[in-house]
Amino acid sequence: MSFFEEQCPEMDRYLEDNASAEPEILKRLRRETFQKTTQPHMISGYLQGRLLSIISKMIRPKNILEIGTFTGYATLCLAEGLAENGKLITLDINEDLSYLPKKYFEESEFSNQIEFRLQDAKAFLKEANEAFDLVFIDADKENYVEYFNLIKPKLRSGSVVMFDNVLWYGKVLDENPKALSTQKIKELNDLVAADSDFENLILPLRDGVNLLRKI
Repeated sequence: MSFFEEQCPEMDRYLEDNASAEPEILKRLRRETFQKTTQPHMISGYLQGRLLSIISKMIRPKNILEIGTFTGYATLCLAEGLAENGKLITLDINEDLSYLPKKYFEESEFSNQIEFRLQDAKAFLKEANEAFDLVFIDADKENYVEYFNLIKPKLRSGSVVMFDNVLWYGKVLDENPKALSTQKIKELNDLVAADSDFENLILPLRDGVNLLRKI
């Protein structure tokens, strides 16, 4: 649950009631995530999922990169906008949980377009040669700045990047946070805002999404 949901759960329900319907496969995945994982709040969820879907459909990306798969909910939302011959690479290091996203990827209509890798994202980015049209990052916050620096050379003009949890339950308002995760999120937000190669906006949806467009 996000900082904003805690403040006004009625508004969150109102937003869900007035959003596009959640596909059935995602309903089942969300239900199983809450049944079988110890941290189900990590799932992107209904509202954020519809945001990812709409942005992907607007861009019609040929190459999508996701860092942080968890149970694959966001992955399937991003895949909804893939170009006909497009590809989505999603990275995670949680081998114990990998059975769950694999299960839903295989039964989805995007099974031939999703490539799920159990691989460290920094190692992948240092080796990857392809450019990405759309990137979604929802992983270890301590590495957000490094992810940004590594992904920047692999973007085209018009490419879109989204960082999740950039409001960090309101902790970004702390002037001198002690936690490294909070420090790195604040550093990322400052770095992006000052980078003339991007235009960006932090959306206060759930725990905050920093939406970037490469100029």
